[in-house]
Amino acid sequence: MLLKTVLLLTLVAQVLVLENGLLRTPPMGWLAWERFRCNTNCKVDPKNCISERLFMEMADRMAQDGWRDAGYTYVNIDDCWIGGRDDKGHLVPDPERFPRGIAFLADYVHSLGLKLGIYQDMGRFTCRGYPGTTLDKVVQDAQTFAEWKVDMLKLDGCFSTPKHRAEGYPKMSAALNATGRPIVFSCSWPAFEGGLPPRVNYSLLANICNLWRNYFDIRDYWWSVLSILDWYVAHQDILQEVAGPGHWNDPDVLLIGNFGLNHEQSQAQMALWTVLAAPLFMSTDLRTISAQNVDILQNPLMIKIHQDPLGIQGRRILKERSRIEVYLRPLSSKASAIVFFSRRIDMPYRYHTSLARLNFSGSTTYEAQNVFSGDVISGLQNDTNFTVTINPSGVVMWYLYPIKNLHMSQQ
Repeated sequence: MLLKTVLLLTLVAQVLVLENGLLRTPPMGWLAWERFRCNTNCKVDPKNCISERLFMEMADRMAQDGWRDAGYTYVNIDDCWIGGRDDKGHLVPDPERFPRGIAFLADYVHSLGLKLGIYQDMGRFTCRGYPGTTLDKVVQDAQTFAEWKVDMLKLDGCFSTPKHRAEGYPKMSAALNATGRPIVFSCSWPAFEGGLPPRVNYSLLANICNLWRNYFDIRDYWWSVLSILDWYVAHQDILQEVAGPGHWNDPDVLLIGNFGLNHEQSQAQMALWTVLAAPLFMSTDLRTISAQNVDILQNPLMIKIHQDPLGIQGRRILKERSRIEVYLRPLSSKASAIVFFSRRIDMPYRYHTSLARLNFSGSTTYEAQNVFSGDVISGLQNDTNFTVTINPSGVVMWYLYPIKNLHMSQQ
């Protein structure tokens, strides 16, 4: 079976190239699933059920509360929106929860300067049991999404086989391109194949999908964040080189603003996802989010680093016996993002190091701006010893740049 799948993928690679020109930097937006799940009981919980009201209210908040202007532009529907198929086989939304249809919702979102994403599944059913996209429905569904003016499609992989996925994901990519509408393609394909070669051909995947999930779903607690981070670090030699403009690894959504992370852990996830050049999809209630969490998510320097045009995924460069880890992401203009991350749970730790220990060389003099506090350290050279104090489960994040590029930190 594996050999047949590999042969099919090789054939597909010869005829299909995505190159839709989209997502030259990692996407940013809001996604319903982690916070609102499959809540369809609008009679009992009208404010929080999966409905046009929920997505319109989140779009309102994104437009009015600074999210859109900060760079968060996608409003993404997840599972549980589908009402069925009509007598011609077209997908239709649930008529009670989306009474004016998806095209209306897309127009509303677009009127606010935002983009709409939608969800489907490359199988008989979605993960929550709604009608999926079987192979015979791929072209029809792609045309439906384009007619609705959807801007992103997340295609899950529940209730599918390896053979169907190997045929269906490339077929959907081609069908989306054939519509003539620019639609970002988010694939869950690698997550259903174990996330790693040889079952996952990332060179091929980059020609089919704009971003892809390759590990388990995140859950609203700190251990889940760590488990995803650990998997990305364990396989960073594979994953780092396949990410870049137009095609991104997706470790799943940000939990910031929900119930499972404290302040230090929220800052840590934001910093680590940024250094990994991961998509930044919030999944929280923007109507009630705290000012403290808004500050984390709308941090201008953080977003500047995240959207760096080089699009290089960072990696862990150092793991200390003290349970301190250091991550680095190369940026444009010879700058770098450095994250000092503590896995300790006891007390703040004073970490002593130098740029030389972090593999910097040469005679360049740097300045470092603390991404969260804004404090600046001047005159750093390779042999300069310095100390950062990192709170338990927390981070210190630096934007490090050569002195001659001082002005860049202020743009």
